[in-house]
Amino acid sequence: MSRLFAPVRAMAVLFALAMGCSGVHAQPAGADTPPQAVKESPREILVMLRLPAPHFRPDSYYPSSYRDDSGRVARRRIAEAVAREYGLTILEDWAMPSLSVDCYRMAEPAAAAPGTIIDALSRDKRVSWAQPVNTFAGQGASDPLYPVQPAAAQWQLADIRKAATGRNVMVAVIDSGVEADHPDLAGQLAYKENFVDGQAYAAEHHGTGVAGVIAARAGNGVGIEGVAPNARIMALRGCWEIAGGATRCNSFTLGKALNFALMNGAQVVNLSLTGPPDRLLRELIDAACARGMRVVSAVDATRADGGFPASHPGVFAVSADDGKRAGAQILTAPGRDIPTSAPGGRWDMVSGSSYSAAHISGMMAVLSELKPGLTLAQVRASLVQNNGPASAQTGIDFCATVTRLTGKCTCVCDTTDKVIHAAQR
Repeated sequence: MSRLFAPVRAMAVLFALAMGCSGVHAQPAGADTPPQAVKESPREILVMLRLPAPHFRPDSYYPSSYRDDSGRVARRRIAEAVAREYGLTILEDWAMPSLSVDCYRMAEPAAAAPGTIIDALSRDKRVSWAQPVNTFAGQGASDPLYPVQPAAAQWQLADIRKAATGRNVMVAVIDSGVEADHPDLAGQLAYKENFVDGQAYAAEHHGTGVAGVIAARAGNGVGIEGVAPNARIMALRGCWEIAGGATRCNSFTLGKALNFALMNGAQVVNLSLTGPPDRLLRELIDAACARGMRVVSAVDATRADGGFPASHPGVFAVSADDGKRAGAQILTAPGRDIPTSAPGGRWDMVSGSSYSAAHISGMMAVLSELKPGLTLAQVRASLVQNNGPASAQTGIDFCATVTRLTGKCTCVCDTTDKVIHAAQR
């Protein structure tokens, strides 16, 4: 199969023709009214209280069984005592057995100077740690649309699928809501959970688009094809859309979703978002990496370190900058003019490192099917990255990576001029 690197204008024409033939329509800007954002306070904090070991139950993620736990009353009393002493108001609580803590979301009094209560709590022996509630943002910018998917040619997906399709690999998409009955996603979701307090689960653009890039159905005669069309998606809504269509998340909603992924057997975790360093998320990501889970995150091109969690050791950081941010710790993948699924049974053209990260998460699902026992260091050592200019392309060479892992070349591949991306973070 020859490689095709079509100009963006030609891709847009093909996209429009394919959409006309298939009878689908791009999502017009502002066509849907996004749900109201969760009301956030800049003075909200998270307070972690240590869990006793017997509280751990691997058969549940504690949305209801936690509420019935006989030890919860005693822990709640401790939390209430802490709140009274520091003038805090308890807003919500959630058990995070993967870290052996109870997480309480509390509001600071308006008169408190920023940071003073957190500093005091850090010295309180009843408290494991306390932190601000940080805000995170999504990095969005042979079926009819398959020919205009950049990865179809660049990654030689048709030939890669002779080796693997990500069959039964569990990918946690921690994002805004995914449309479960979308024609390209029907039957692809193993879980659909909502961790955004005060809102019903909603199908939203960012989450639906990310899930489509990873695992849209192949060969169903409509739309696109995911990188790993036989993977299983955990649609974990830890983010929501705000007015204008932007995607927002916070420490608490993301933490609850990550804890669910840890407790329910995710093999790949996609975090197409970025924000400030966050201890709760850092601890959960470390726990995921310790279990061999592949955590993939979008790079924020405006931040020198790529932003968090992309900058965190163990995370596969992914950029859409076509080599501009390529380096020892950053992967590049298709992220410009990507056709993908959209709410309302539609398809749309998207750009941004969110969708580059989704490509790598799909790739991780395929690699997990091929070699499930690989350590994270071995996965990194297996990745082959183009370094141009001969190919007029930079980024992961999926075909050469599969060849390196299996010793068999199922497509047109030449690893003689590739750079092995073997950085261990």
